Amino acid sequence: MAESKRYLSREDLQRHNKPGDLWISIQSKVYDVSEWSKHHPGGETPLLSLAGQDVTDAFVAYHPGSAWQYLDKFFTGYYLSDSAASEVSKDYRKLVAEISKMGLFEKKGHCVLYTFSFMIILFALSVYGVLCSDSFWVHLLSGGLMGLFWIQSGWMGHDSGHYQIMSTPRFNRFAQVLTGNCLAGISIEWWKWNHNAHHIACNSLDFDPDLQHMPFFAVSSKLFNSLKSCFYDRKMNFDSASRFLVSYQHWTFYPVMCLARLNLFAQSFLLLSSKRKVANRGQEILGILVFWIWFPLLVSCLPNCGERVMFVLVSFSVTGIQHVQFCLNHFSAIVYVGPPCSNDWFGKQTVGTLNIDSSSWMDWFHGGLQFQIEHHLFPRLPRCHLRKIAPFVKELCKKHKLPYNSASFWKANVLTIGTLRSAALLARDHSKPVPKNLVWEAVNTHG
Repeated sequence: MAESKRYLSREDLQRHNKPGDLWISIQSKVYDVSEWSKHHPGGETPLLSLAGQDVTDAFVAYHPGSAWQYLDKFFTGYYLSDSAASEVSKDYRKLVAEISKMGLFEKKGHCVLYTFSFMIILFALSVYGVLCSDSFWVHLLSGGLMGLFWIQSGWMGHDSGHYQIMSTPRFNRFAQVLTGNCLAGISIEWWKWNHNAHHIACNSLDFDPDLQHMPFFAVSSKLFNSLKSCFYDRKMNFDSASRFLVSYQHWTFYPVMCLARLNLFAQSFLLLSSKRKVANRGQEILGILVFWIWFPLLVSCLPNCGERVMFVLVSFSVTGIQHVQFCLNHFSAIVYVGPPCSNDWFGKQTVGTLNIDSSSWMDWFHGGLQFQIEHHLFPRLPRCHLRKIAPFVKELCKKHKLPYNSASFWKANVLTIGTLRSAALLARDHSKPVPKNLVWEAVNTHG
């Protein structure tokens, strides 16, 4: 006689959501991933954030079909008693399956080749301008080209962290260390740790590190309650210094973005020097050292201190465009407090994200972030296919009455500054009522 199935309720599953006791459910089966979390390629943070829940949609989004074969060894023998998927989840999973049947997850096109070629040209021109010209203006232009080079390097690091851009995992790892550590001075392991947490907990004020910029920025007055960052495991204090800085954040936003690269350097150093478990720590440190050899050496070839400072400032400022782009997709969207809920995976990714309207000839500039909604729903999909699947995503949002928000690059900047200004004004006076997000609500009210 066949053995009867053992069932577990959602309430019972939710109790297994702590380090050392992490259970998840995928398509009604319950898995114990407590030990696996230490070896999970995406890091421990995503599993910690979603533990105790049905994570089928998140699993489908992040894992290829080949990953299913490894699940059985984590199977507890229990099934989730109430694992019925919502209609939007069913449609989302069907769309993932259709995209997979079309082979789009594997077809990467020539985007990698074009981007690498563009990077080589930008880098060569920048170095040539520094070494072979005595002109002050050529040196400034070279700094700008170096900034553009870092932007394209950032897109490559971003892509290689989400899917395999090279022919083998070993070459893909080489591309990550090259574009991130060696050429940009940013630890790719720090980026993956940070970015995976962002995708899983999109626009959660206490779980998404991309919204945790206190004391400089606060996108919502909810941050005035000194929330605890569950990512950094520290309190985000809203004290007198934070109040002052946040009160003028709509004026300081762009200047700070021009120097935001310094924060990435600092975060990389902090991670690699910490006691946290860091995969390939030796490679990471070696790659960072390569950057801090070649870049200062190049800057030292400029004729005087003034030009050296200007070269660095210009290169950092141009790269600041990319830091602004990262903010445009989420700063003016709806935010929430609390852990991510995998039962509302599709909805949370759409309401917390803003697309940028642009022509196809500008895709090189946006690096895939112009289709941020599609990227969040299908993070493994090469960016060359995001434009192709956008109509299907838009139709699915329309069917289930979910927002599909998009704006021009200019309008997205206006929305972002408006959100920062709204929070800044509230920071100056706590006696006034605290709305959720003034700018976003106004825009959606008027269509």
